[in-house]
Amino acid sequence: MVLFISLIFIVGYAAIALEHPLKINKAATALVTAAVCWAIFALLTPDKNFAVHYLSEHLGEVAGILFFLLGAMTIVELVDAHDGFEIITSKIKTTNKKKLVWLVGTITFFLSAALDNLTTTIVIISLLRKLMPDRKDRLLFTGLVVVAANAGGAWSPIGDVTTTMLWIGGQITTGAIITQTFLPSLVCFLVPAFVISRRINGNVEKPVIAEKNINFTTSSRERNTVFWLGIGSLLFVPVFKTITHLPPYMGILFGLGIMWIITEMIHSGKDEEEKGVLSVNHALRKIDTPSILFFLGILLSIAALQATGVLNNLATWMNSTIGNINIITMTIGLLSAVVDNVPLVAAAQGMYSMEQYPTDHYFWPFLAYCAGTGGSALIIGSAAGVAAMGLEKIEFFWYIKNITWLALIGYFAGAAVFIAQHYLLF
Repeated sequence: MVLFISLIFIVGYAAIALEHPLKINKAATALVTAAVCWAIFALLTPDKNFAVHYLSEHLGEVAGILFFLLGAMTIVELVDAHDGFEIITSKIKTTNKKKLVWLVGTITFFLSAALDNLTTTIVIISLLRKLMPDRKDRLLFTGLVVVAANAGGAWSPIGDVTTTMLWIGGQITTGAIITQTFLPSLVCFLVPAFVISRRINGNVEKPVIAEKNINFTTSSRERNTVFWLGIGSLLFVPVFKTITHLPPYMGILFGLGIMWIITEMIHSGKDEEEKGVLSVNHALRKIDTPSILFFLGILLSIAALQATGVLNNLATWMNSTIGNINIITMTIGLLSAVVDNVPLVAAAQGMYSMEQYPTDHYFWPFLAYCAGTGGSALIIGSAAGVAAMGLEKIEFFWYIKNITWLALIGYFAGAAVFIAQHYLLF
């Protein structure tokens, strides 16, 4: 059974990577892969109820990510419908590509720590579309956004789902994760940003402001209200989670509900046609549904690997074969580019007890850094990368050719800084 499911996953993964040559949408491949993997698991497991229970348990975790993504994308689309991002883009006067590399990258890095890498990627890509109408200009910046978002999320307890897992599990504290991983994460972002800034020259084309139907324009007051309400809703998510201890998707759905009510009130006096374009209903129709279905398929496929014990066995094998904790941790980070970092970190939490490695032990912050940033090596290695792939239709092999090597340089540079920092300062 384990062999069959592993082979199906490998074939499905290859089909996702070869999406463009095969001309088969990656969402369709991911859904078929997930269904076949779980079908084999159910057919070859003696206790059918166990298989159903296990699937329901994993579906609950996956649904949380999907609802979070749905809410965040809808909020961003609603802000965009009201021209809210013009508040930021109007203040960015430069069109110089080198300056934009540092500006966009720095905003992404710090915003990811305050929100999370997935939400930040969605927001920044929406901004890039306003700043760079030419997709060729935008692709390299999108790759940088993925690297910067993952690096920024790694040094904050709420910036990445795996860091949050370690925080909630008691393996790390807020002070320790910030002090020990901020500098390595910053290096992980700065090195690729420096290389990219040296490789590009010239200016981006200034966006052409499209003429809008005068009936569908928004006032300055409406634009500001929806923009700040949207940003506030996103920033409130970690606050909501800290106060209630509920999953992040509850916070994002709460924010979306508040925005829905307020926008309905703002446009209550307008005719149905104009109100419809500026409504949440319209924003829901505009979001990238295939990307959400791709998330569903790939995460359920990985859950099947976890259910059969493949990931736990892999972690145990690494522990007995490699031995060196630094190499094991960096290997886990690189593996997170192939399979989801959540089950890998969960497996590590199960492998290593708090008695062996107590709270804030060197291993846990290093694991947070590696699992958070290692996924940047492949476009489908992180939630941020998958979101970028869906939004910008990035080809798997384009990312490998242009971004993977930069992400790996940054990853190993940051890891070296973490190790050196530990022996010199801590």
